[in-house]
Amino acid sequence: MYNNILVPVDVYEIGLADKALLHAQFLAQASTGNIHLLYVTPAFSAVLTRGFISDARKMEEYLINNGKEKLAALAKKMTLDPQHIHLHILSGNIRDRVIELADDLKAEVIIVGSRNPDIQTHLLGSDAASIVRYAHVPVFVIR
Repeated sequence: MYNNILVPVDVYEIGLADKALLHAQFLAQASTGNIHLLYVTPAFSAVLTRGFISDARKMEEYLINNGKEKLAALAKKMTLDPQHIHLHILSGNIRDRVIELADDLKAEVIIVGSRNPDIQTHLLGSDAASIVRYAHVPVFVIR
């Protein structure tokens, strides 16, 4: 049923991802599918670090390495066979990177965690709402 399940996570908000990961694991086990964990780092530029491009590179490198460690720790918590768990780290706009990777992987579903809703995002978090609005595949929003 679901061969490729994409689960974008914020490695600094692991509690938000826990329920989404449990749901993804359930779906993957039911269909012997693959879970693709994605962490999207912000795109850094010299403008953000007042012209110090080396500082931007150091910050980006730190976020990527830290993201890899935290995604690997999340994967170890799962009871799914490790060969069915794939880690991805991309940089840029969360919505755009999630949708691009889902398209590239030919994912059948995206599973996102959500909290802190407000009226402007129609009772979803802003990233979750944006992914739901623009994704080309079904999106499960788990609270």
